[in-house]
Amino acid sequence: MKLATIGTSSITQQFVKAVKKTGRFDYIGAYSRSGEKAKQFSEAFGGSLWFTTLEQLAASKDVDVIYCASPNGLHFQQVVILLRGGKHVICEKPIFANLKEFDEAVRIADEHHVYLFEAIRNIQTPVFKKLQQVLPRAGQLRSASLQLIQYSSRYDKFLNGEITNIFSPKFAAGALQDIGVYPTYVAIALFGEPEHSVYYPVKLSNGIDGGGTLVLVYPQFICTILCSKIAHSDAPSEIHGEKGTFRINNSSDIARLEWIDAHEKVVHPIAEHFEDDDKIYEIRNFADILEQDNKDEYLRLRKLSRMVVKTMSSARKQSGIIFPNDESDIV
Repeated sequence: MKLATIGTSSITQQFVKAVKKTGRFDYIGAYSRSGEKAKQFSEAFGGSLWFTTLEQLAASKDVDVIYCASPNGLHFQQVVILLRGGKHVICEKPIFANLKEFDEAVRIADEHHVYLFEAIRNIQTPVFKKLQQVLPRAGQLRSASLQLIQYSSRYDKFLNGEITNIFSPKFAAGALQDIGVYPTYVAIALFGEPEHSVYYPVKLSNGIDGGGTLVLVYPQFICTILCSKIAHSDAPSEIHGEKGTFRINNSSDIARLEWIDAHEKVVHPIAEHFEDDDKIYEIRNFADILEQDNKDEYLRLRKLSRMVVKTMSSARKQSGIIFPNDESDIV
């Protein structure tokens, strides 16, 4: 399968490098509004094609799959062009701003018999899959505290008056969308869709959330999610049951899992992996689904994506954070 990319940022570079590690896709080219940037990026990674319009990319007979890593607020309008062109799409997280966009994109994907994936690497790692397997060991769950608090260098620019994409409502960004999506995925992949959710944002001067606390309410416990791009913490995330606690090093880069028995109170290592680039796991899964036409696994991932979009968009809107995507018509 031949893969092209949208975006020339570091995250796109990381994705292409991971693709080459897996050997599961043939990288053939890049899209950018700047022809020179597209050409340079494509050639830097061994590609032979470059595109300057989305319509040109969508119509190319040389492309099977497209990875989209544009600013959040542009995902929907770009992805639907690609889907209508009969291309499978891997869209970087967060896939869309709201359910209106998600459901319409899914409808278009189904209509054109192509697959639409959200690139969310943390739930594909071996350590996370081990956590899913052993979670019942904790007994009745009573609470969970998941966090991702990472100071962004772009916040320095914000403080100096420059509004970059990740701190802009125009681009459907902010802390919950940008990094809160990681612990939210962990929670929903483990516990399912919450009964309801509430978000308490720390709003910056332009109304975007620089950080915040998302509370997910389940029948017998509460999951608290802390996310921030204006502070930093290396504290782990924990899931607390009546029989003990599971601890992961980080809700984004999940590389270590530990168990603490409620009575012994001793930390026991459960799983660990040392792969530097954990994008390889999601790439392998996407390739398997496409090659095997595994609709069951595809629909499982799609259902999970929809629950995450629903949870985050509902909580965000209730807290008064509204994006242009929420108010625009779907065409």
